[in-house]
Amino acid sequence: MSTKATRRWGPAWMASLLVVALLTGCGLPAAGQPATDPVAAGPLTGAAATPTGRPTATVEVRPSTPPVIPVSYPATGGNRWSVAPGENTPGRATTGQLMRYRVAVERDIRGLPAKDIATAITATLNDPRGWTAGGAWRLRRVGAGEPTDLTIYLATPGTRDTLCQDVPDAYTSCRNGARVVLNVARWVKGVPGYGANLGTYRQYMVNHEVGHKLGYGHERCPGRGRPAPVMQQQTLGLHGCTANAWPYPKGKTRYSGPVGAYDDGIPRREGAYSAA
Repeated sequence: MSTKATRRWGPAWMASLLVVALLTGCGLPAAGQPATDPVAAGPLTGAAATPTGRPTATVEVRPSTPPVIPVSYPATGGNRWSVAPGENTPGRATTGQLMRYRVAVERDIRGLPAKDIATAITATLNDPRGWTAGGAWRLRRVGAGEPTDLTIYLATPGTRDTLCQDVPDAYTSCRNGARVVLNVARWVKGVPGYGANLGTYRQYMVNHEVGHKLGYGHERCPGRGRPAPVMQQQTLGLHGCTANAWPYPKGKTRYSGPVGAYDDGIPRREGAYSAA
């Protein structure tokens, strides 16, 4: 084919392409325009039709969510801490001596963020059945670097022994001076035969150990079938009482039992744990 023939048929050939493009809906984007219109993220309610009438597959776009980290911890952590932020709003109590506390979670504990642990602890301490009910105390959570009267630690079993400086058992929780030490093994597993759910046991362990910081010692069961005082060592046995997490379960009067403790044995040491 000669060069002249090519030039002669060129315009006609381009015109034919234009007609085909108009009929099929295909074509190049105009200058400066995207090839397709933006599509809002979200599920599509039905199959969309192409300009040719053929339905396309339904596409569902789901928002990404952070992965759930299973709870795990070693037998002994590195004694390094993540400190939760302070409270944004004041506590429920408005009278009594102010006791400022911070919440710290050992960094080797995974799946239990410091902020979540602090929220649970503060909900317990601000509960109307808690230590502020009698009017003697106000409790307020503070953050890192702020003045504090005590620190509530969620610690691995081995670090519990380091902080408590008592007979090392890696099983119980404790109070040592300005340290309130919650054993993560008890926070995660509770204790066998407690007779109440894990949430109740966690409330008990917070109130029991903070109670020591407020000056209260151990108490015994006041009678079979009655609630155990919060200062009873419920972790080691109920001795005929029923589980109870609160120092003021019915209002302004503190619920108590005879002063003293039982000679209960302590279960074997706790080791590492993984829920994965």
